[in-house]
Amino acid sequence: MSAVLKSAVPTTTDLAEVSEQVRETVATVIADIRQNGDDAVRRYSEKFDQWSPASFRLSAEQIEEIVAGVDPQVIEDIAFVQAQVRGFAQRQRESITDFEVETLPGVHLGQKNIPISASGAYVPGGRYPLVASAHMTIVTAKVAGVPRVVACTPPIRGEVPAATVAAMSLAGADEIYLLGGVQAVAALAMGTETIGRVDLIAGPGNAYVAEAKRQLFGAVGIDLIAGPTEILVIADESADPVTVAVDLLSQAEHGPDSPAVLVTTSESLGRQVIDTIERILPEMPTRDFAGPAWRDHGQVIVAADIDEAWAIADSFASEHVQVLTAAPRDALTRLHNYGALFLGEGTCVSYGDKVIGTNHVLPTRGAANYTGGLWVGKYLKTVTYQEVVDPATSAELGRICGRASRVELFEGHARSGDIRAAAQDGTPGWLSDLGLRAAGG
Repeated sequence: MSAVLKSAVPTTTDLAEVSEQVRETVATVIADIRQNGDDAVRRYSEKFDQWSPASFRLSAEQIEEIVAGVDPQVIEDIAFVQAQVRGFAQRQRESITDFEVETLPGVHLGQKNIPISASGAYVPGGRYPLVASAHMTIVTAKVAGVPRVVACTPPIRGEVPAATVAAMSLAGADEIYLLGGVQAVAALAMGTETIGRVDLIAGPGNAYVAEAKRQLFGAVGIDLIAGPTEILVIADESADPVTVAVDLLSQAEHGPDSPAVLVTTSESLGRQVIDTIERILPEMPTRDFAGPAWRDHGQVIVAADIDEAWAIADSFASEHVQVLTAAPRDALTRLHNYGALFLGEGTCVSYGDKVIGTNHVLPTRGAANYTGGLWVGKYLKTVTYQEVVDPATSAELGRICGRASRVELFEGHARSGDIRAAAQDGTPGWLSDLGLRAAGG
């Protein structure tokens, strides 16, 4: 049986009331933009970001000037990371194949993978400008073959986020807008006089951005409805408590509601990790986020053995699962519910967030029970086609179709089958009654 050394603290905030306020605000903004287009977009940009340039879209000359002003080392690092993301996405694309197969004589069935026509990439700004999100949402779309990728990011305190713009440009964005929040998501989803609509919007954001994506889903495709960043570490007695503590806090700093969970087979390790975190936290520059996250959403659970540890981890279905055990690759066969796995002490979730090449747009709030994260396939429509060229096979399929359709009381469907069966069976009675003759009958 497991034991709990540290549990999450029940929140005193009325989350239902907060969520309703977010829903109402987002619905109001979307309705306004739907009716008033660019005028509404500009009003909300002024209200929320104090930003109202002549054009939200950056020109090629503006982009070139912004990129030229970025530290060359930053540009070099961006290029390195995007090469990793691009390489992994290309391997994913290669794994998705078109095919055609003859399933019966003269029956050809096929599959094609067609890129969507336009995608939107939302790159958050605010306190943490997530430059890496540009790599994940633009490079991946371009590898999939999306011809038009539109990127949006908000200004930060009235300033242009130069590194983010550079990342967008280097990733291959076709249009770049300095525009954030609900107004950006709504403009991308519905289109305005100056911003063409897209087919899918990807990228993380705050609660308002996530709610906007939720409300607009259906009118536009989305990657995921993102919640707070999550980390779960599985560790045994071989793990270093300082490494575990540092890695837990690395994700807790995303926000005050970010869960950080340790599942360990060693009570001693668990207690050392708690003590280490308490020593590290006061010195962290991001303690105002990491502190409340650990206090309210941090957990340390001691499992009876590694089998129970795997089971507990699967029950969380966390976004990021880091495995610091003597045999970390066992997780590949023992775990089933996670957004991404990070195996061994040489690996960390921060690598996935920033540099290693796998996509960091991942499922949260238990969504890993039913989906993985953003990948190149999200930008592809997997469609099918059918062709029957053998008359005898078409006739046999027609007979079966007629019988199957009448079981379901779909007479119109049945008659489509009857017409194809007529080549061998003659004109069906219902058609003769109308004084008509089947071409094959």
